Amino acid sequence: MTLVRLGYVAMSMHVPNSSPSQTMTVKSFNKIDNKEAAILKLGRIARSNLQNTLRILKHNAAHSIRFYRMTSRLIPLATYEELAGWDYIGAIESDLREVGDYASENDMRLDFHPDHFVLINSPKKEVLKMSVKTLMLHRQLLEGMGINSQYRCVLHVGGVYNDRELAMERFIQNWMVVPKTIQEMIILENDDKSYHLNDTLYLCEKLGIPLVFDYHHHLAHFQHRNWADEWQRVVATWKDSYLPIKMHISSPKDEKQFRSHADYVDAEMFMDFLNEIKGSVPQIDCMIEAKKKDAALFKLMEDLRGHDNIEIVDGASFYIR
Repeated sequence: MTLVRLGYVAMSMHVPNSSPSQTMTVKSFNKIDNKEAAILKLGRIARSNLQNTLRILKHNAAHSIRFYRMTSRLIPLATYEELAGWDYIGAIESDLREVGDYASENDMRLDFHPDHFVLINSPKKEVLKMSVKTLMLHRQLLEGMGINSQYRCVLHVGGVYNDRELAMERFIQNWMVVPKTIQEMIILENDDKSYHLNDTLYLCEKLGIPLVFDYHHHLAHFQHRNWADEWQRVVATWKDSYLPIKMHISSPKDEKQFRSHADYVDAEMFMDFLNEIKGSVPQIDCMIEAKKKDAALFKLMEDLRGHDNIEIVDGASFYIR
């Protein structure tokens, strides 16, 4: 048997007015003549985002959801060059701790998936520098929450830059200049266009990085269709992790838009995956990447109830036999 826990990404469809991604644009910031007032406004937005995150976590706890991906947009303009001296962590310290304490008390796994512009394998030094700066922000957020930052940030390998093999080797070269405190946060995901499972496994095994298997991405982009042949290699990348192995699950919007995420998860597609991996690991945490967020999680749990080899534990977890 394998324990399966479901989670979802950032927004809740069931908690009204709870966006944790409220923001302010650079243009709006620059329109405010009093920069001190503008910075105070940024702090208020960040605190509101964290309070909404806490509201969502309380909603999750009520439904036994113990796996949740936080938005990377908690603090607007945190990496904006003109705000280099802003002590944004100091401005939200108590709110960060409140979120972290609640997650800890309720045994919740929280993580991040920084935006697509975080590119370790970029040929441009300034892009790599900004990527490290953005990842450092994520580390500071986790530290402020009192959360162990190991294996908390999912990244894609990055761009192809007209030469995929060279870009992979550049990832390795650039990895050597990434601070170790950032390296230990990273887990890599296979993607749907550039770096398939075997590419990502090559880097993960070479650099000691856990691999997050995205099943939908694999169906859209693969070197070898039978991913199950590589499953034990995926599991082995997590051998040093104190966290259970994790994967991403979503379904195609339709055949024409196969790479796009559907509103909900196709339970039969998910069962195809689960029936291959059951018993191979004691626990797996599955992040739902569906448009309907927590509503997709609730529907998936309901759809799985009819299967003979599913034993429901609570509102967001079950055993697969």
